[in-house]
Formats: sequence, structure tokens, C-alpha cells
Amino acid sequence: MAPIPRTLSVGTGEAERTIATRVREGGAPGLFWLGGFRSDMAGSKAEALDALGAAEGLAVTRFDYSGHGQSGGAFLKGTISRWLEEAQAVFALTEGPQIVIGSSMGGWLALLLNRALRAEGVERVLALVLIAPAVDMTRDLMRDGFTDAQLAQLWERGRVEQPSDYSEEPYVLTRALIEDGDRHLLFGTPIRTHCPVAILQGGRDTDVPPAHALKLVSHLVSDPVTFTLVPEGDHRLSRESDLELLRQTVLRLT
Repeated sequence: MAPIPRTLSVGTGEAERTIATRVREGGAPGLFWLGGFRSDMAGSKAEALDALGAAEGLAVTRFDYSGHGQSGGAFLKGTISRWLEEAQAVFALTEGPQIVIGSSMGGWLALLLNRALRAEGVERVLALVLIAPAVDMTRDLMRDGFTDAQLAQLWERGRVEQPSDYSEEPYVLTRALIEDGDRHLLFGTPIRTHCPVAILQGGRDTDVPPAHALKLVSHLVSDPVTFTLVPEGDHRLSRESDLELLRQTVLRLT
């Protein structure tokens, strides 16, 4: 049976946006996918997880953030707060224990989602699988790498453009995105997940360097953590061998 496309509305008034989801019905634990910055739910890792769910009889939930893929809303209005709110709304549609899998920015959002759920007394996150997790990316991987000229442009014009390795169009980073990210920083204090964490990291990742993922490991001091370095892997980790590693990692946690 194919995944079912569904939509839901998140936010109110001018902030309301329509979020596109694909839900595969199945058993527990469900697989909950959080994609990366400027990615969508039709990417190779998301599709591999959906196929895994179909093969193993597991529920799979994925969606596009506002301004991404099939969802409504403007990309330039996107912030971590906004996308986290959407993740919470989609997660509320799931039932039973979930393995939350986040890639790049989705890895940061996975940690934030887990923290928000547990603060509400919701303990349905069975485990976290983080692929090249871009924790605190708006500060550590974006703002801290800006030149003085880029910083001036960000504060004066409200946006800065950076070249992309994955698109002919540059990344547009807004002042709202950078400033809002400061509200969600995790580094600096221990990070409690209250569940197992598996981190998959490419050794040749230039977007989220291995040292950044190891920094996350150093903050996860109270919960079971496995760290797998793929020496030849890049940021995407989407080769067939990478996808097989992802599948086996998820199955180990079910």
C-alpha cells in the first residue's frame, strides 16, 4: 500500500501555512522523518525509510517544512521556531512509540522536538537517529563563518546569499532565521535525550564537519550514544551503502 498524502494547517492568521505530509500506515515503532535545510520528503533517505517501513510493516511519517517541497508558506519566512512548530504538529498525528530520524538541520530539530515533547510529558520518542546533525547551525555553521561584509549585509539588508553545492541558486539566509536560531541553541550545557541516540557522519562532509558531530557527542553524557563515521561519506550520505547503513541502524533500534 502506498503512503497516503495528507495536509494540515499550522499557525493562525498571516502565519498560517499548509503542511504536506505522507503517512504510511503500519505498526510500531513508527519512523518519523525530519529533513534538512532546503530538502524535501521525496529525497533518497526519506524514500529509503519509507521502503523500509513497507518491508517491515512499520508506520512512516514524513513531511515538508513550510517553504519546502509541496508545503505552503514562504521559504524566506522560515525559522527554527516555525519549522519546529510544524514538526510538533505533524508528530501529534502519529501514534505509539516513534524513532525520530533527522538529517542535517533535521538532526537539530529532532533534538529540539524530543526535548519539547518530554517537557510536555510525552515520552513516545523511542530513539533518535541523527545524520550529520547540524546542531546550532544558525550560529556555529552559518553566522560564525560570515565575513565582516556578509555580517554587515545581514544586519543592514536582512539577508545574505551563499553559494550552494547542491543547486545553481544560492542559499538565502535571513536575519530572522539567524536571530531566531539563538533561541534554540543546545551547545554549552549537557543534552539529555532520555533515549538511545545513533549518529551517522560522513568523513568528507564539508557542510557539517565530523568535528561538529563529535562536539554533539561530547554533550550527550547521560544517554546511550553510538557514533558511526563513514570515511568516504559526504554530507548527503545517500549512496546505496550509506542507505543500507541507515536501514540497519534503524532496525537495530526497533
